Amino acid sequence: MKAAVLTTRVRERLSFEGLFLLILLATIALRFYFLDLKLFHHDEAIHAWFSYRLLTEGTYIYDPMYHGPFLFYTTAGIFSLLGDSDLVGRLLPALLGTLLVPLLYPIYKLGYLDKKQTLVAALFLAVSPNMVYFSRFLRNDIFIAFFSMVMLVALLYYFEQHKMRYALIAGAAIGLGMSAKENMPIIVLTFGVYLLYLVWTRRVRLPARWVRDLVLGGLVAVGIMAVLYSSLGAHPDLITTWWLKAIEHWTAMHQMQRLGGPPYFYILLFLLYEVPILILAVVGTLQFIDISGAVSRWRERRARHKEVPEAAALPIESGEALAVEEVPEAAALPIESGEALAVEEVPEVAAQFIESGEAPKVQGWKDRLRDILSGSGEVRQIDRQEELARFAIFWMIVSIVAYAYIGEKVPWLILHQLLPMIFVAVYAMTTKKATIAAVASIFLIAMTLHVAFTPADINEPIVQVQNSEDLREVFAKIDAADRVAVATDTYWPLPWYYRGDRGSKLSYYSQKVSEPTIYGGDFDLVITHDADTYPTLEGYTKETFRLNYWFSYEENKNRLLEYYVLRDGKMGSRNLEVFSRAPAGTTA
Repeated sequence: MKAAVLTTRVRERLSFEGLFLLILLATIALRFYFLDLKLFHHDEAIHAWFSYRLLTEGTYIYDPMYHGPFLFYTTAGIFSLLGDSDLVGRLLPALLGTLLVPLLYPIYKLGYLDKKQTLVAALFLAVSPNMVYFSRFLRNDIFIAFFSMVMLVALLYYFEQHKMRYALIAGAAIGLGMSAKENMPIIVLTFGVYLLYLVWTRRVRLPARWVRDLVLGGLVAVGIMAVLYSSLGAHPDLITTWWLKAIEHWTAMHQMQRLGGPPYFYILLFLLYEVPILILAVVGTLQFIDISGAVSRWRERRARHKEVPEAAALPIESGEALAVEEVPEAAALPIESGEALAVEEVPEVAAQFIESGEAPKVQGWKDRLRDILSGSGEVRQIDRQEELARFAIFWMIVSIVAYAYIGEKVPWLILHQLLPMIFVAVYAMTTKKATIAAVASIFLIAMTLHVAFTPADINEPIVQVQNSEDLREVFAKIDAADRVAVATDTYWPLPWYYRGDRGSKLSYYSQKVSEPTIYGGDFDLVITHDADTYPTLEGYTKETFRLNYWFSYEENKNRLLEYYVLRDGKMGSRNLEVFSRAPAGTTA
């Protein structure tokens, strides 16, 4: 009796809903636990600083260098509610990164994912090193991933239920995504092209009032962009010019390749962090195109060709008819019996001709377009899981090609390739394949713990240019000083960490200044960059601290396999030299 009760409880807790909830709880923990463990990245500090200025001074104007206004307004809003800090600044990315998992559930409810696919996709989203790392990171890309998922869910429900509210939700997702970062048009275009394919091939039917819904959804998107890009009306000229500024800036960045890399840059990142997902995506793609079936059919055709006797070709060449007994058995049956082939044994168009006795009519493109726009005509029955896989493969390939081409190569752009790849990876998810995925996720979990929860500098490309933990010692020295000279233009993230009244003790010169200026300022601390510094300063002691760091390919290129296993070796870095005034009565 006790064993039966225990078995029942285990089954209840291992139900689909129970497992999905466990994965969601793990997602929350990985996003929110110790959210301020690492210092802000260089870009995070700049984003937080501009948000703080927006809150305290009310100043903001769109600059494509720092992407769209959504991040700044939402972060400033959270600062106003909960205070300004590293942890608060990362709350919205963590929240939206978490919500990617529950957004799988409505896709499952519509039948586009089965239970195994949903659980494995949720697991991958939960523990993916890049998904976790950039959900704990104040940048725009996790916002784009979230809005892409919202748009996908809204469109699926719109074509399922034909309700205007889903068109409005899709429009809001587009408007907010476009206001977050300038790569959202790539995703909108990808979705749009595939939607045209679905409509043209009659896989979906346009609702009766689709024009109204399209217009209203477009107005929502445009309205959101107009409000945010104009800084809530403070800069109305940007309503019509922001997109020109964006194109000009990012075209220049693409040509400059300021942060360049080879076309296969992101493939290397997948190999470093997302190997199980990458492999299963390749397998899923091969399963979708039925590569094993294609090979089998090719082998069968070759085998049949080899088995045809040489003499079989003679009657054809000589013009003589084959005797009935010389005809293959299957082909002779209808001839001997006088029965016609079943309709399902012939192509659909040919079957129509056989039944009616008339030649089939081929619909012209104008007639088809008229039927589509009017919502008339037959709609093809589709396998929903197969159709989602087809779209995900298309989305994945477009993303991989687009970001391979774009000259700016930075690690967070992998998110826009990883999201569709997860959907491809879970295609045709058998129990065996799900078990393999679960076991392989151990690698993802280990990498996630390493890159997101190591309280020290890590030698990983995912960090791009991360501010060093050594800065905590520099902060301690600044806190103990009364007057600080910052004699270099390499000073971020100091403006963020010493904002407001705390920053009054810092004098920013943005360059190396003369020694008399230093001595005349009576500074307790002088901060310089090690590439342009003072050999010595009388009465001061000098120490060197790492400012920020990055993975150095040059330092590791001769030991890549060893690096892959150990994740060690030398890092590239920029360093600060800090001069501390020696206490009175001591010799510097």
